[in-house]
Amino acid sequence: MKEAPSIVVIASDHNGFTLKAQIKKYLKEHGITPLDLGPHQEDVKVDYVDYADQLSHIITDGEVAKGILICGTGVGMSIAANRHETVRAALIHNEFTAPKCREHNNANVLCLGSWLTPYQQVQHILDSWFGTNFGEGRHVKRIEKLSKNKGEKIVFTNGVFDIIHTGHIELLRFAKSLGNKLVVGINSDAAVREFKGPSRPINTESDRKKVLESLAPVDQVIIFDNVDPHDTRESIQPDILVKGGEWTADEVRERDNVSADIEIKICPFVDNYSTTEIIKKARSKETWKK
Repeated sequence: MKEAPSIVVIASDHNGFTLKAQIKKYLKEHGITPLDLGPHQEDVKVDYVDYADQLSHIITDGEVAKGILICGTGVGMSIAANRHETVRAALIHNEFTAPKCREHNNANVLCLGSWLTPYQQVQHILDSWFGTNFGEGRHVKRIEKLSKNKGEKIVFTNGVFDIIHTGHIELLRFAKSLGNKLVVGINSDAAVREFKGPSRPINTESDRKKVLESLAPVDQVIIFDNVDPHDTRESIQPDILVKGGEWTADEVRERDNVSADIEIKICPFVDNYSTTEIIKKARSKETWKK
């Protein structure tokens, strides 16, 4: 379990008591400390909702990153846990869905059914679940649509935005879905020429600003006279930074020197859309011949 955390919070109802004890032993053998919320007596009937709620509060508060819930079928625990903000509880009965719920859904609570899944199979499920990272990429947009708590968040993204295409629209829509105000930073004409060459931009900074401001997701556009948006971003202090590409959030934070208090979300590029390629196609003699 190479990606396993150091602490996992765990709870069950009376039906999951025995399996919980077995899982605790297994976790300890693999260097993981189980924080057992109970129940602590096998012969006392309890309500699964109470234990699911307690565990979910711990996950939501960020005290522990991952949790395990167990009842007879796992259904009740998963329903109760998923009522809580930031909890993504996955009901898993087999080894195939264990890694998928991590890769695709970024599940942070594993729900198991003691009546349905034998302990031997649970061991493999745990290995797969802890050993799989969130896939990010195309899955990020889908996960963020589950979020209820957008609050008064300021979202920032930046780029040249020379010729608006479908990829840009998808990026802006995704960014706005994360908060209530989207601020877009665009490089000045001088900055664009510095890193794109003398033939760019095609559209002036004032025209690019006007186009972006006409789009529904965009609340404000700021022109900055640098290649690197770091100073502009730091002056705005957004809650969330949105970047497009194949980088992970951790890679972007290190590459762009992003403050630790700014959350980073990655929106994957839309295939076959590139401003550079659009310009090449437009300038191609073969295109005009057609």
